[in-house]
Amino acid sequence: MTITSIQRGREAARVSPSTARLVGRIEPYLYVVPAALFVAAFLLYPVVVTIWQSLTHDDGINPPVFVGLDNFRNLFADGHFLVSLQNTIIWTIAAVAFPVTLGLAFAITLNSVRWSNVFKTIIYLPATVSAAAVGILFTYVFAFDNGALNAIVNALGFKSIRWLFEAPINTWSMISAYTWQSTGLNMMLFLVGLQGLPPEPIEAAKLDGCTGFGLVWRILVPMLMPYVVIATLLAVVNGFKVFDIIWVMTQGGPGRSSETLAVTMYREGFILFNQGYGAAIAVIIGGAAMIFSYFYLRSVLDQEKQV
Repeated sequence: MTITSIQRGREAARVSPSTARLVGRIEPYLYVVPAALFVAAFLLYPVVVTIWQSLTHDDGINPPVFVGLDNFRNLFADGHFLVSLQNTIIWTIAAVAFPVTLGLAFAITLNSVRWSNVFKTIIYLPATVSAAAVGILFTYVFAFDNGALNAIVNALGFKSIRWLFEAPINTWSMISAYTWQSTGLNMMLFLVGLQGLPPEPIEAAKLDGCTGFGLVWRILVPMLMPYVVIATLLAVVNGFKVFDIIWVMTQGGPGRSSETLAVTMYREGFILFNQGYGAAIAVIIGGAAMIFSYFYLRSVLDQEKQV
């Protein structure tokens, strides 16, 4: 092989500057491609299929028949759907009011208390238990004949209460079980936020005489607002899609009085085989969660801009 042929081979192997720039521009996107394909396959595609299915009459056996918006019109004339919608709103409000508020209160209280690790562990432990297991546990707690809670009620001289068999007390009983499980997770989230706060504003507020509830409300809560936003959004989304605790404890009964939208969706789609109808409920759940998240985040960001 001559020297000239070797030089020609080296020149052919060289990459032109324009090609190198093109490769440099494309290379970052190549790292995103696997994640993008995963999201498209397991998130976007199911969303599109669900929206299409909500516009059809589909029993899961025969070919689906396009019916337009009939499923959505029928929903708002369905008494069971309206009850589940009302229960979902109650669950969503309660999921924010109780676990998030209690989590914040416990975090602030235990952040500077001696032996706080013991109490933190006790409060957080329920979060490590699955929702189905929590439902089974509280089914025994709220049992009518031999439940732990009715045993206390009877010891106090009162009659047993049908905790899980009468509306709306059955919904509030399940909300209490959900609160017991979810408070610890919110507490840990706020504890992380508290540990990352700069001490200077807090010390300055204490020097100015701001202590107790005033310090919490005027200093700590505004500084923890990013964590409050995260906890609230998670609570709202969980309130919209709560299913497992309800299904284990009451299966939406009695008489479908404790169903939420997620339970109604499951019953219609997988028990009654009205899959188009169930898909319409799924679209409403997803749409409501997205709309709330958008306006909530927008209001929070607007308040931060004003500050």
